[in-house]
Order: sequence, then structure tokens, then C-alpha cells
Amino acid sequence: MALTGRAGLIALVGVVLVLLAPRPGLAFALLVLVLVVLVAVDLALAGSVRLLRFQRLGDRAARLGETVEVTLLVENPGPRRVRGRLRDAWAPSMRAVPREHTLDVPAGERRRIVTTLRPLRRGDHRAATVTVRAVGPLGVAARQGGHQAPWTVRVLPPFLSRRHLPSRLARLRELDGHNPVLVRGQGTEFDSLREYVAGDDVRSIDWRATARRSEVVVRTWRPERDRRVLIVLDTGRTSAGRVGVDPTSGDPAGWPRLDWSMDAALLLAALAARAGDRVDFLAHDRAVRAWVSGTSRTEVLAALVNAMAPLEAELVEADAPGMVAAVLAQARRRCLVVLLTDLNPAALEEGLLPVLPQLAGRHQVLLAAVADPRVAELAARRDSAEQVYDAAAAERLRADRHRITARLRRHGVEVVDALPEDAAPALADAYLALKAAGRL
Repeated sequence: MALTGRAGLIALVGVVLVLLAPRPGLAFALLVLVLVVLVAVDLALAGSVRLLRFQRLGDRAARLGETVEVTLLVENPGPRRVRGRLRDAWAPSMRAVPREHTLDVPAGERRRIVTTLRPLRRGDHRAATVTVRAVGPLGVAARQGGHQAPWTVRVLPPFLSRRHLPSRLARLRELDGHNPVLVRGQGTEFDSLREYVAGDDVRSIDWRATARRSEVVVRTWRPERDRRVLIVLDTGRTSAGRVGVDPTSGDPAGWPRLDWSMDAALLLAALAARAGDRVDFLAHDRAVRAWVSGTSRTEVLAALVNAMAPLEAELVEADAPGMVAAVLAQARRRCLVVLLTDLNPAALEEGLLPVLPQLAGRHQVLLAAVADPRVAELAARRDSAEQVYDAAAAERLRADRHRITARLRRHGVEVVDALPEDAAPALADAYLALKAAGRL
């Protein structure tokens, strides 16, 4: 039960009358009796909230930054009309609009209520309680009740780096020889023989074939195909830090490193699938959070997006030995292992570096990290004493990252350290460079 503003207004007028009455006690008793009767009559004549039935329709998934519409069908099988307000509650991060709906459902009919959602976070978001307040014909009191109308909307990573895919595919076609290039295509798989032209690498001359012909011929090569790329996403505490600017909302607090890494992983997966390579995915901190394997090249992107959607950064130190053990258990043959983590010197020196030789000895390892652009900003400001101290701390942090990068490269690990907006294309370029050099 709920009282409306009209009940309060009646009570206020009644209080004034009580104060002016010659017998205030009797007047107060009559006022209470009148209010009780009005409320009882209103509740008796109001439509039943418990009898309402609900059904949901609409989108089940959407990318972060997109608008989602969820429809709620309200059916009234009761004998009385239900008039009042309805609230379809969602988590605040879903930004449901409008927050309340006007409801008027005659007996035996149904009405359609549409709620627009503009999510701010990835993951699975479930509808909360549907609350209905049915006001009586006098407008004094209302019946109120809550109903469960289950519905889940999965908010997927936005894949904003998709805009870089056409340019990288053009470079991939150049490596494959689909587009004409001025130099010999790199790679390790033999493609065909052709006549030698000025500018060809003399090391590519096939002397046996030349001896059988009256002209000099060279071998052409193409990048390897059907190689395996294992993308490993670190979901430990270092992935929770926010860097850059949120590209979907413009929030200066930025995206978590985890989201930037996901965006880079999606671009790499799309490029590798187009290149004919097999792409697997592992998310790990102190346990395996997601695993995608055996997906066809046409479906790998959708599988990765769905696997990434519910992932959140865990505020625990990542278990690097456990992560390496999981990679070695899943990848028994040599492949490209792309580790998306942070170049945090303390975390890497205590966690990854001791077990890195096991991984780098069996696989080609590519480590990609997202740098914080605020470090460069702090290093450039030296107008006051406080800014000088900040600049010194920023320079020390950059020196530590350069030092840990050098140590990783001495172990044979390729390192990509780029700003948030540049991380995805830089990782794609590193993959193409490895493919062109025949190192996959």
C-alpha cells in the first residue's frame, strides 16, 4: 500500500479544520475516520497488482556505446482497470530512460512499455524488479507490488579499432602477393617461380630451374598460413587501471587497461583469421577466466567478443607460473603467444620473468602493453616544485619500463608498448612484421 499526495493534502486541510473546531478531539477522530474510509475504498476499488503478468521482448546483446530497447508487455487478467505508475528497474550503469512509465491497462488487455538503455559498462546486465503502483479511483491510496521479469542484456566490447582493419588487410595482401609490390614478398612458404627482373634479391634465384631454362628465374614466397596464434589476456590487478579517455562516452577517467587490451586483441584476431591463421584465446589471472579454441575463422571474432563481454579485472596479483602452465598445456606445438598485460616492472620481475624462459623456449612470444599518456604529460610539466617532483617520478617510471622492455627482448620476446589509441594498430603491425619475417 502507498499513500498519494492527495491523501496528504486532505490530511493538511483536515488539520486546519481540527484547529478551528470547537471540539478538536472529536474533529481529529472524525478526520482519521474519514481518511481511513477513503483509503479503504480506494484500495478496494484499485486494480490488482498481483494479477498482472509480464513478458519481455527486445535485444539480448549490444556493443558498448550503442542504445538498447527492451520491451515489457504488461497483461491485466483481473476484473478492474490498473492505472498508475510502473518502474522497470535496471542497474545505474545501464542508464534506463525513462525511469518511470505511466500505466493504464484495462481489464483483459495488455500494454507495451519500452525502456531505452544506454550502457556504460561491459558484461551481463540483468533486469531488477518491476514495481507497479496502481492508484484507486479517488487518487488517495494505491496498491503497490513488485514482480520479477527476468531479462539479461550482454554488453559486448565495442571493437573501435575495426577502422584500422582495412589498412592492415591491404598490407597483408601485399605480403601475400595479391597486390603488386616492388620487392620480393617475404615469407617461408614457397609460392611459385617467375622470371628475374631488375631489383629482385639474387638470393631468391633458383639455379636449378635457371639451368633448365634459357632465362633466370626466381622463387616467390608467401607468408605462412595455418599457423596458430594464442592470445593471452591478463585480467589481474594491473589491468584494472584506467588510462586514456573513454572513447564511447568521452569520460576523462578513461577505459581500464583490460578494455584497451580487448580492443587490440579483437583487431589482431580479425587480422589473423583473414591471414589464414588459427586463433585461440585465454583469459587468466589466478585461474582461467575464459577459453576459446577450435572456432572456425569466420566465427572466431564473434566467439571472442562473447567470451570477453563478462570479463572484469580481478584485484589480485596475476599468477604468472599458472598462466604459463596453462599456455604450455594448451599449446604443445610452436605458435605465436600474444600476452596482453602491463609493463609493470615489479609484477613482471616477480611473476613472469622467472618462468619466461619456459615459454619463450617453446613459442614465439609477443608482449603488448598499454601505456598511460598521463606519464608523458607529467614528465613535460616542470613549472613549479611540485611539477618537478612529478616529472622526476614520471621519468623514473619510463626508465623502468624501458629497462624491463630490454630484459624481455634479451629473452627473445617482442614488445609493443603503445598509448591506448595506438595499442591495437601497433600490435597488428607487430604481427604483420613477424609474419613477413617468417617467424610465426
